[in-house]
Amino acid sequence: MESDYDELDRHLVHALQIDGRAPFSTIAGVLGVSDRTIARRYARLRSTGAVRVIGGVDPTALGAVVWFLRVRCAPAAALPVAEALARRPDTSWVSVTSGGTEITCAVRAESEADSEALLLAKLPRTPRVEGVTAHSVLHTFYGGPDSLIARLGPLEEEAIERLRPPAVPHRPGPMRLDDGDRRLLAALAVDGRTGFEQLAAVTGWSPTTVRRRMSELRGRRLLYWDIDVDWSLFGVGTRTLLWLSVTPAKLAQAGQALAEHPQVAFAAATTGPTNLYASVVCANQRELYRYLTTRVAALPAITHIETAPVIKTLKQAGNQR
Repeated sequence: MESDYDELDRHLVHALQIDGRAPFSTIAGVLGVSDRTIARRYARLRSTGAVRVIGGVDPTALGAVVWFLRVRCAPAAALPVAEALARRPDTSWVSVTSGGTEITCAVRAESEADSEALLLAKLPRTPRVEGVTAHSVLHTFYGGPDSLIARLGPLEEEAIERLRPPAVPHRPGPMRLDDGDRRLLAALAVDGRTGFEQLAAVTGWSPTTVRRRMSELRGRRLLYWDIDVDWSLFGVGTRTLLWLSVTPAKLAQAGQALAEHPQVAFAAATTGPTNLYASVVCANQRELYRYLTTRVAALPAITHIETAPVIKTLKQAGNQR
């Protein structure tokens, strides 16, 4: 509940969104409290699952394809199938939607063969699955390193600038991962604030090598810092998935406009029966109705919209099972 948190909690989470690995002493100096207070607040939020810094990975930087799957099941089968999907290492954002008869999940396919095996063989043969609709992500308008917390957070611009870390120069070009990289990314996906000494023990590298390699992975836009958060901390209670059809000539314009909405946590152009997808968060059903009938209704060239309220989320982007 929102009353479980206070303004200092929200300031701390916003600070971590700006720099997930910022020292507590830096955050404390900006927020005007002691290091011990920040450490204690973070430990409480972390232990209760209210916040967790994670190392996010952009699979497209490695040439992978991201699919959004809508898996239709009988109501009694939806939860077991969703739990099975959540256990897969290639899935994220596994949610039960649409009155408990549909599962929506994001799946990473490393190659065309992986996509073919998943879409043509594995899922259709899964018992109790009645149908699958697949949407390949073509372009992301908002998401990944772009965080909704940046829009909801309470910090003033001066504090944000003091917390903002130095930019990592972009280093374009192909990227190949070795076993040490994979161990590093796996550890950061569990806890993005893991210390360099611990990461060195996990990878078999020196702390200096770990620091350098993390910088390289960030420069390649493969690794970024993200936050798993209890959205009630910011007064957010309702998450809804939107599947929109837009006239192709207006798709880029509509997607860019959608990405500017403060309610939008993720927006992308996709293949499939609809061509624009968004995940939106609102305080309650009344706010969702207002958003749909004002901001969404004003988007250019929308020909169809389907809303799918999220009933239960079994896995988020940072969860590793």
